[in-house]
Amino acid sequence: MAEKIWLASPHMSDEGYEQEYVKEAFDANWIAPLGPNVNGFEQELAAKVCIGHAAALASGSAAIHLALKAAGVGEGDIVFCQDLTFSATANPIIYQHAKPVFIDSDYETWNMSPKVLEEAFQKYPEVKAVLVVHLYGLSADMDKIVDLCKKHNVTLIEDAAESLGTYYKGKHTGTFGDYGIFSFNGNKIITTSGGGMLVSNNEEKIAKVRFWATQARDQARHYQHSELGFNYRMSNIVAGIGRGQLKVLDQRVEKKKYIFEFYKRELGGFEGVEFMPVNEWNEPNYWLSVMTLKGKVRPLDVMEALEKENIESRPVWKPMHMQPFFAEYDYVGGDVSERLFENGVCLPSDTKMTDEDLERICGIIKGLWSK
Repeated sequence: MAEKIWLASPHMSDEGYEQEYVKEAFDANWIAPLGPNVNGFEQELAAKVCIGHAAALASGSAAIHLALKAAGVGEGDIVFCQDLTFSATANPIIYQHAKPVFIDSDYETWNMSPKVLEEAFQKYPEVKAVLVVHLYGLSADMDKIVDLCKKHNVTLIEDAAESLGTYYKGKHTGTFGDYGIFSFNGNKIITTSGGGMLVSNNEEKIAKVRFWATQARDQARHYQHSELGFNYRMSNIVAGIGRGQLKVLDQRVEKKKYIFEFYKRELGGFEGVEFMPVNEWNEPNYWLSVMTLKGKVRPLDVMEALEKENIESRPVWKPMHMQPFFAEYDYVGGDVSERLFENGVCLPSDTKMTDEDLERICGIIKGLWSK
């Protein structure tokens, strides 16, 4: 069988940038958490996305958790959360013993619908925070969402785990809200194997997040703790990988865009095929190339055909309101997120793929219309 083609796998730089930073850490025996790479990664990521401050953490989930905590979200509070997302977006709301209310998407962005969000504000005027997602590297309609949050004086948190390198009207996603989070999980556009980053222009809050993330250890000679802490800090080794990966982010975005345009050109003319929306104000990072199918060929047909050839693909995220764990929580909206889940398929988007790989994938998918 041919070598496996992955949906999205780690892609280290050809130049070996990551190894240079990791070697420096080994040579200095700076293996333990914190150190020059952590500080450097925070500064370089903040500079890259043009925001004031950043805290390097163990995961994107940890970043969302501490953003909610920094926003004052606590027991019984309501948080509006995008419905069409991975559970890692919603889980930290439960960590804080708060209540998620899930908000439907719109077809224009595949992300949180400003119209539905406005309806939710009418229903729950006491809401504490809004958690919007930039799905698959597509930005939400941030002007409208920011305006609504300001109007209702509510904290806005951006889950930009999938959208590092994406722009909305010339500005990086993750920098519009009070807090933004990025993920460096193994399948993201750049990876540290695992890890995340919380960004904000609020220096005091980022300092507090770093404090909480290092077990909330007070400044004392002995070990003293006046607040609940978490073991959420990124290690110096992991941060070294991140610093190297950040140097090739623009290359990765360029390749992701090439992959998307290849699929759109080769498959866009087939019956019932549409691709995720790219608006004139949105410059996505194209993290995953996603198409919807509304004709005789269904997403499962595509996934099974590719799987037989050792090629990985997957469904669009199953909406949170359809998940058994979150079934008890309210949902505001129509059926957009459900329809996208039912009709969508994420195509292989690995930046190491060759044109030969892409032609092979497209050939398999095209064959489904001749059956």
